[in-house]
Order: sequence, then C-alpha cells, then structure tokens
Amino acid sequence: MNQLDQIDKNKLPKHLAVIMDGNGRWAKQKGFFRTVGHEKGANAVKELVEGCGELGIPYVTLYAFSTENWNRPKLEVKTLMNLLVSSLKKEIKTLHDNHIRLNAIGNITALPKKAFAELHEVMEKTKGYDKMVLTLALSYGSREEITNAIKDICHKVKNNIISIKNIDETVINEHLYTQNLPEVDLLIRTSGEQRISNFLLWQIAYAELYFTPVLWPDFNKDNLFEAILNYQHRERRFGKTSEQLN
Repeated sequence: MNQLDQIDKNKLPKHLAVIMDGNGRWAKQKGFFRTVGHEKGANAVKELVEGCGELGIPYVTLYAFSTENWNRPKLEVKTLMNLLVSSLKKEIKTLHDNHIRLNAIGNITALPKKAFAELHEVMEKTKGYDKMVLTLALSYGSREEITNAIKDICHKVKNNIISIKNIDETVINEHLYTQNLPEVDLLIRTSGEQRISNFLLWQIAYAELYFTPVLWPDFNKDNLFEAILNYQHRERRFGKTSEQLN
C-alpha cells in the first residue's frame, strides 16, 4: 500500500501552511547560483499544489517572500520578483483547470508594479473558484500584520466604532490579513530549520508543526504525504486531556 492509500481523507488538515526553505542551499550544494534554486523551487510549488488537490485540502498558504527578504542582494530579489510574474503567467491554466482561487497576504503594494499587476490580474480571474484557496504570503511579516491590526483596532476605538469591552479574538481575527482563512492545522518547514521565522504567529497557535530535512526544491508529493500521515498520527487536544477527547 502506498502512502496516498494510507491517508485518511476524513482527517486531513483543513489549512496547510508551508515555509519553503532551502532553495539557496540546494543550489550551493550543486554548484549553481542561488537563483537556480529558486527556479527549481517553483516546480516544487506545483507538485505540492497538485498533491494537495489530490487529497482535497481546501486551504494552502505558502511563505513565498517575507518582509525581511527585501534585505537580500538586489539581483536575487529581482530574480524572485521576475519568477513570481513568470510563474503566475505559466500556471494560470492550471489554476483554471483545477478551480483554484489565488489569494495573497502581506504588504503586496510594496511589490514591483509588474509583479503587483500580474498578481492582481490572476487573483481577479480566479476569484470565483472554490475547490482550493492558494494563498501566497508576499512581503509578509506576522509581527507587522499584528501591529497593523492593533493600529486599526485602536483607531476604531478612538472613533467609537469599536468598544474596548467588545475586543476579543474574533475582532482581532477580523483585522488580520487572513480574516477569510481558517486557522492553520499543519505547518510544514523544509530544509531542517526548526523555527517559525515570523510566519502566521497568531494563526498557528494550535497548529501541528512538521520539520523535514528535505530542501524545498527536492520536496515532492511523497514528502507531502509523509507529513500528512505524521499529522494524522498525532493527538490534537486543544488544551483538553486525552480522556476528554475519548
């Protein structure tokens, strides 16, 4: 029995988030420029999305470009932005064929005009699909997101739009980039690093964390299925005891 057949379709994560790490190291190990690693990593994205589609996972969020990534060498940043544009153009048919809606979170207005325009166009063309919501975190930083949410809420309190006594988790959620997404159930990080790197800090409060040594360009469907099987063998208690769950 292969891994796909072992997966219980009734115990899938509703929202899968992925920190796609290791493109640069993959390229360095093979004697390539870092940009080659990013190009190879784009292929891994397609494989992941196809695998999630086969399983029926409805929400997938990918950490594509962080606020800190703007500090990388200018040539690498330019390559990443060009790759974003080319990938969106190349994969629009795949999104249409599989009824996948593209979404984006982060300070996307900071993107170069061409990248922003292409992103907005694909999001507009796929907005009616509901089989999967594929979210790209671009120019994204969770601390910035939470800070902006606090500012927005404070502004509304000051202008008597919201009462302080009514501020709860629901109100905070409504002011985050992810207001239309469910909480993350499973977070995967590749390349062997075991940290969150300012990604969805609020949204992963009760997520299962899965770290794999596989570098992102080498991550394939089998690696995804292995992560899902690992997830399904965990007991998610949400603060309760095992006895309460049983």
